[in-house]
Amino acid sequence: LLNINVGGKLFQIAYKVLAQYPITRLGKLALYTDPVKKLQLCDDYLVQKNEYFFDRDPSIFHYIFHFYRSGVLWMMDEMCPSNFVEEIEYWGIHLKYSQRCCRILFEEKQDELNEYLKIEKELEAELEPLESGAQFDGKFLGRFRKMVWNLIENPYSSVSAKIIAVMSSFFVLISIVGMTLSTVEEMKNKTGKLWMEHMEMICAIFFTSEYLMRLISSSSLKNFLRAAFNAIDLVAILPFYIQILFENLEDGDMQYHEELHKVENVSKLGKVLKLIKLMRIFRILKLARHSTGLRAFSFTMRQCYQQVCCLLLFIAMGIFTFSALIHSVEHDVPGTDFTSIPYAWWWAAVSLSTVGYGDTVPDTILGRMVAFVCISFGIILNGMPISILYNKFSDYYAKLKAHEISQ
Repeated sequence: LLNINVGGKLFQIAYKVLAQYPITRLGKLALYTDPVKKLQLCDDYLVQKNEYFFDRDPSIFHYIFHFYRSGVLWMMDEMCPSNFVEEIEYWGIHLKYSQRCCRILFEEKQDELNEYLKIEKELEAELEPLESGAQFDGKFLGRFRKMVWNLIENPYSSVSAKIIAVMSSFFVLISIVGMTLSTVEEMKNKTGKLWMEHMEMICAIFFTSEYLMRLISSSSLKNFLRAAFNAIDLVAILPFYIQILFENLEDGDMQYHEELHKVENVSKLGKVLKLIKLMRIFRILKLARHSTGLRAFSFTMRQCYQQVCCLLLFIAMGIFTFSALIHSVEHDVPGTDFTSIPYAWWWAAVSLSTVGYGDTVPDTILGRMVAFVCISFGIILNGMPISILYNKFSDYYAKLKAHEISQ
């Protein structure tokens, strides 16, 4: 018998049993005749007791010991997959010796753990800023840039930083409200336009100052330009300056071009200006920088993109299927709106979403049966991913809030 001491517990295994597995650590220990090679396989050797000592986990070695006796590697659900894999790799035993049922459950648990660790790592990257105050040490104007960085990126560093964070959200709301009021008929007079222009100018100046402060306090220009929040900040201020540029071009055209060409160009510039002004709606995305809920929602969508894409695929399949069915049973009805399958897409979309505007309805009994099946399918389809998305969102939101409290 070979005497093995694992973490203070003694095990005895016959040499002939260990010799059946020559590639394992204990198999090599039983087959080697050179004492030096044997000592390289263990942590220590007790001469008086003729024991080979291994400083490993004795609780997991029970499964290794059982494997040598029975030839089957058993695994329990309560074991940590990473720890168990590390132990069996040390002893030189492969998972192929385990039963298929145990191996399937173990691999599923291992995949779940790896997915959990991956999400935790991505969530930490989401929580942590791209830079830290330590990165400014020894750099040009490092002390000043670090102070600006804490002021603009770390709202928990001081009262002034909190005030700037609140002001940033306040100006975003003011800008959105101003853009909304500019479309009201009563605000399109000269006084209203003047107020809107002044409000837009103040918001643009604040957003520009905020962006420049982030640019100055950035230790890496490459990382700064690649950051999603910084791209949103740039989109928030570009429409104001592009609008000024186009208005100047419009004034120049009025001076140097003939009347017909001038009118056409002004019309084109007007359409472009409308599109540029519409880009200001993206300023609302700036709230995600200071909103835990929006950041958790964005992270949830990134993690569940496969489920969301699958849902969109099912919706598209349902729209094509039910629009074809409703057209086949309703196209002969006089005055019907289902004159073709593309015309039935709208009805299928609002029915699957369970909105049901009622602007297009089937007239025949068979058509109403198709509509009932379509609505029932929509209820089931819409209810499938809600629990998954909500559970993940609540989990990510709780972790984000816990991180904010711990700061």
